[in-house]
Amino acid sequence: MTLQIGDTAPDFEAETTQGPIRFHEWIGDSWCVLFSHPKDFTPVCTTELGYMAKIKPEFDRRNVKIIGFSVDPTTNHGRWAEDIKETQGYAPNYPIIGDPDLRISKLYGMLPSHAGDSSEGRTPADNQTVRNVFVIGPDKKIKLILVYPMTTGRNFDEVLRVIDSLQLTTKHRVSTPANWKLGEDVIIAGSVSDDEARQIYPEGWKAPRPYIRIVPQPR
Repeated sequence: MTLQIGDTAPDFEAETTQGPIRFHEWIGDSWCVLFSHPKDFTPVCTTELGYMAKIKPEFDRRNVKIIGFSVDPTTNHGRWAEDIKETQGYAPNYPIIGDPDLRISKLYGMLPSHAGDSSEGRTPADNQTVRNVFVIGPDKKIKLILVYPMTTGRNFDEVLRVIDSLQLTTKHRVSTPANWKLGEDVIIAGSVSDDEARQIYPEGWKAPRPYIRIVPQPR
């Protein structure tokens, strides 16, 4: 299964470090970041899980739930959390999904159907494609997919930046330019005609080209 932006995130039931969940029900009316790991006790992932725990208040402030995922049983996740706290200064303060039968990894297209049905005996290299970040909206649609190699730690500050853009552009008919940050100017969406734009932005806009209409960020 190949997932794309705009697809409905597959629903599932799973065990997590904070108890069983049904994924869509757990998301509720919030946004969600699901980020996956190929194996417990891997070095890069250890830094990522610790950093996400550190910046969780930033996600909370944006009404975003975060949930980890690793191709191992939740009993292993608990022991790994101790290492994460000791080495990174923060223990995971969000649920981490266990996927010992590889069911969810396959459901989300991170492992092929012929990968087997057990995490036992599999190495991180066997699961190296389980390095995805999915941002999912309250409508349960996938808004962003990022895929990282095992050797490169993920930039979760960038994930926050993208969420700021997604939440803004969902509410207002605008787009955000390259390297945009919250509070900076935005671009009127191409789907908005000039006549409509004059009603929305009576003070006008800057237009270095007719198709680039720049306005202050809507509040």
